[in-house]
Amino acid sequence: MTIRLFSDAVTAKNRWRVASSYLTVFALTLIATLICEAIRPYVSPANMVMVYLVAVVLASLRLGLKQAILTAALGVLAFDFFFVPPRFTFSVADKEYLITFLGLFGVGVIISTLVAKVQDRAEKLREREEETTSLYCLSRDLAVASNMQAVVSAIIKNLEVRMDAQAILFLADCEHLFVAGASDGQFAEAENEKIAQWSLKSLRPAGVGTSTFPSSDMLFIPLQVLEAPVGVLGIRFNAESKNRFEQMRSLLEAFSTQSSLALERVRLSQQAEQAQILQARENLEQALLNSVSHDLRTPLVTITGVLGTIRDNGYQLDDKAIQGLVDTAWEEAGRLNRFVGNLLDMTRLVAGELKLKLELCDVQDLVGCVLAAVEQRLGTRVVDVQIPPDLLLARMDIVLMTQVLINLIDNAVKYSPPESLIALALHSDGKQLSIEVADQGPGIPADDLTHIFDKFYRISVPEGVSGTGLGLSICKGIVEAHGGRIKAENRIGGGLKMIVNLPHKGEQDA
Repeated sequence: MTIRLFSDAVTAKNRWRVASSYLTVFALTLIATLICEAIRPYVSPANMVMVYLVAVVLASLRLGLKQAILTAALGVLAFDFFFVPPRFTFSVADKEYLITFLGLFGVGVIISTLVAKVQDRAEKLREREEETTSLYCLSRDLAVASNMQAVVSAIIKNLEVRMDAQAILFLADCEHLFVAGASDGQFAEAENEKIAQWSLKSLRPAGVGTSTFPSSDMLFIPLQVLEAPVGVLGIRFNAESKNRFEQMRSLLEAFSTQSSLALERVRLSQQAEQAQILQARENLEQALLNSVSHDLRTPLVTITGVLGTIRDNGYQLDDKAIQGLVDTAWEEAGRLNRFVGNLLDMTRLVAGELKLKLELCDVQDLVGCVLAAVEQRLGTRVVDVQIPPDLLLARMDIVLMTQVLINLIDNAVKYSPPESLIALALHSDGKQLSIEVADQGPGIPADDLTHIFDKFYRISVPEGVSGTGLGLSICKGIVEAHGGRIKAENRIGGGLKMIVNLPHKGEQDA
């Protein structure tokens, strides 16, 4: 009923438009006749033909081809009746006027035809320009859409603006549809869902303008990529746009194709992102399992072996042997404690629960605490400490920064030969505090420099070095929590240098 009423209204409107155009033809002919009557005393009848040609041109430009031809015919009759002797009759005394009549009508028809062709070509170019602009705007909006909701919003907005229509977008989930987005006031009615479901399964348009469900006031277009259904686009045209439904078919097809590709692109992007997340999670879990299986089991086996030896054969061992076993168990217990501590610290960093207690600290106290903690692990190595005499105070969390330096020196101990030198240098430029820890080891490959601060990342040299791959990652987290940066670089003379830069505030800023 809605479509029938709309068609009746459009038909009545078109009839009035056609009738008014023909009335305008008679008005133009009358005006041309009046003008010729006004100039009749001054010009010959043959020159009056130009006035009627002007009327024909105006009819061609404003009214159309049929109306222009009628204007030419009426102009010939009016010219003959009012101005060709004998006047006020259709008889012609001078037969040469027949050529004038034929020329007026022929030129009028030719001008009307040419003008109509030019107007038709201009109209087609205008429609093509509108289609190109619409597709460009849609492509631009879809290109910058980074997620599914943004793509859906871009499709709905462009349909509303470019096609003067309202839309609802259904996306396919297996064989079912759900509403992903809709214009204001558009709801998923049961009848519309039924038509959309049929369009999805058959991969054919349905609704208004088609042979399937023609009584619907919406057009449903299936969205597909390589014969695979993506969703269904429902469009409800406003009154003016229904007139141009046939002209918009190609534009609708292009819209649906671009929309399908954009939706599929986002879906594949989400799948790829999810796959990367799963792969990263699997890699992390595998690294954690490998680390736990080695670095947790090794000290436990050693401690268990020591305790078992003392329990079973303690009465046969002298005090020196027992002391050696106890020292070994103690070292392995400390190693196990550091491993578990690193895991707990990394858990705090990942969870964002690391809270800094910033206060002015004496850098010499910081270095003293660090050296006391690593003294037993240094062995025969020497730590060369360089602190400028004017560098006294720095704002930091001394407990966490102590852990950072312990991890850095412990790393230098692992990757440097015995009896080598480890350099610990602190200096400030007034804006930031720089801490450098350098060793005389083999350094690391250039490709590993950007990865050594990743969780569970360990380089392959030198062989036999134990560790979880968490120490440097924890250092990075603590330093960045201070608002600083940490980096690694190979020394020119050999070895590796770790550089920590912290925002520096002295006593005057307290």
